[in-house]
Amino acid sequence: MNQKVLENTRNVAIVGPYSSGKTTLLESLLSIAGAITRKGSIKDGNTVGDSSTEAKERQMSVEVTAATANYKDINFTFLDCPGSIEFAQETYNALVGAGAAIVVCEPVIDRVLTLAPLFKFLDDWEIPHLVFINKMDRSKNGFMDVLHALKQVSSRPLVPQQYPIHQGEELVGYIDLVTEQAYHYHKGSPADPVPLPDRLKDEEKAARNEMLETLSEFDDHLLEELLEDIEPPKEEILQDLKLELGADQIVPVFLGIAEQDYGVRPLLEALIEEAPAPTVTAQRRGLSNEQGAIAQVLKTYFTSQGGRLSLVRVWQGEITDGMALNGVRAGGIYRMMGQQQQPTNTASAGEIVALGRLEGIKTGEILTANSNQKTAQLPKADKLEPVYALAITPENRKDEVKLSAAMSKLIEEDPSLHWEQHGDTKEVILWGQGEIHLQVALDRLRRKYNLPMTTHLPQVPYKETIRQANKSHGRYKHQTGGHGAFGDVHLDIKPLPRGTGFQFHETIVGGVVPKQYIPGVETGVREYLAHGPLGFPVVDVDVTLTDGSYHTVDSSEQAFKQAARLAMTEGMPKCNPVLLEPILTVNVAIPSEFTSKALQLVSGRRGQILGYEGMSDWKGWDCVTAYLPQAEMHNFIVELRSLTMGVGTFKWQYDHLQEVPDKVKETVLAHSGNGHGNGKG
Repeated sequence: MNQKVLENTRNVAIVGPYSSGKTTLLESLLSIAGAITRKGSIKDGNTVGDSSTEAKERQMSVEVTAATANYKDINFTFLDCPGSIEFAQETYNALVGAGAAIVVCEPVIDRVLTLAPLFKFLDDWEIPHLVFINKMDRSKNGFMDVLHALKQVSSRPLVPQQYPIHQGEELVGYIDLVTEQAYHYHKGSPADPVPLPDRLKDEEKAARNEMLETLSEFDDHLLEELLEDIEPPKEEILQDLKLELGADQIVPVFLGIAEQDYGVRPLLEALIEEAPAPTVTAQRRGLSNEQGAIAQVLKTYFTSQGGRLSLVRVWQGEITDGMALNGVRAGGIYRMMGQQQQPTNTASAGEIVALGRLEGIKTGEILTANSNQKTAQLPKADKLEPVYALAITPENRKDEVKLSAAMSKLIEEDPSLHWEQHGDTKEVILWGQGEIHLQVALDRLRRKYNLPMTTHLPQVPYKETIRQANKSHGRYKHQTGGHGAFGDVHLDIKPLPRGTGFQFHETIVGGVVPKQYIPGVETGVREYLAHGPLGFPVVDVDVTLTDGSYHTVDSSEQAFKQAARLAMTEGMPKCNPVLLEPILTVNVAIPSEFTSKALQLVSGRRGQILGYEGMSDWKGWDCVTAYLPQAEMHNFIVELRSLTMGVGTFKWQYDHLQEVPDKVKETVLAHSGNGHGNGKG
């Protein structure tokens, strides 16, 4: 492997909250690097990032976009990642392969909390990252105040490398805290060096001291220099920044206005000087460059031409066109520029490229050229739990046969989607991360696979049971020409403890019901229990066949099945039937400042708080544990995010069935046709 190629490669994820300006920053980076001749804008829908139809319609990133550029002999691959929490799976999957990340944010203290989940992921994965405070022309808070707020949501110390220069409200330049050189911005060209303004000398000195003191925590020599009032050389400071950033021990902070290219060139220079080479990230993942080719799929695309593209990070070795990976021959290697593809013959370690036609290879999968090759167990991002659901039905009934294949492709592109055919309600349910997430998925079904859908809220899988026992008699007698039909049964029906299920017994004596007909009785009972007196499946019931009679000619298993159904139909309404609803255990994760609001939200949805405590792996966050009726869950994530600036989330699992309160029961039965079909929650 050519070591120079490795050292001169950088793959950088651009991440940050929705509307922070990531895609605009990508345009600026590509423009300055000469990869594009004209910058696009979100408004005009002509940017390299956000180039899919779904992204343009919403003016927001909905999937990862890769773009390559060469700047000062460094080969960059940028990954523009979605900012919306609903598309976080895309971002996390891409970050797994990134050597570094630029965290883009706005200079608004009130919005800093939205960075918390992102910082947590970056720190947990030890991914080196820088912060770019964008839109500094709109800042309503002082730079140091914003910096202080950012420190509250990062477990790594933030190190300012620049200090802003304002004229009134306008941002006109910055001070490089490493060299103490001041610069004035010029739109479309590099900033000019200017004398450091006297009015900012004290503020600059304080910010620089903060930078040096933080770096000295990792460098004893620098600490000695600071204690002895020795001015450390620029080269030493840059070397410390490079080492500490590469080890994910510090987070350098830059500032600017991406829309005007302000501050973007120094950011690019920092990526060249300070961001780690691909070997550093590979070593952290336990890889060396001694074995054959190893790559990992970060994203799967199905292009409008119908072709499959797998965006991969090459961890070690070299991939050549036509090489078989995991037994599948790659049909082309491409460097990406948004939706444009540039063919190439090889991809070296550290590069992120797209491979064509890797059928059956899924996102996150590890690729090797040799089936006998031993690889390190490269981690992949955890799959996010679904938190929002819609029931879907093809507009054209004939399209039902196409749905399964289309959904499989949809989920390969976006692994945070999930679909199922519910066993009780028979509905097809699409699960995801929120309302916009599912709407994007439905748009893709319509546009890519010509499968328009109608949607409605999923039905709640209510059940019913009984409170008291009863005896019941059923006689089925039917006479036509020739043989008739006759069955006669006596049943004891009684309730069972919650969770026991259905039990069937018989205590027939003297053959009053011949053995060959008894299975028909059980079948008749089971068929009835699929739709009890309230209209829902019946659970936790014991039925015993105690007596009966038969006819030597007219009796049959079918006749006894009908007799059993009649007995159940007559007896069950007298057993005091009650409606049951599924109760979920929900673990809600929120910043501690929103815990009281989360408790109110749960209580307001008929929830039962089981307790809450601080999260051991996440400082300043609490986990609320509660029981919540499934009927109350539909918009729970929407309200939770609304209350917590978009960062609150939850995990859930089914726990038990519980009796529905009378007022709720009346509503459910009214909506279900008073015992005819399932009710919607």
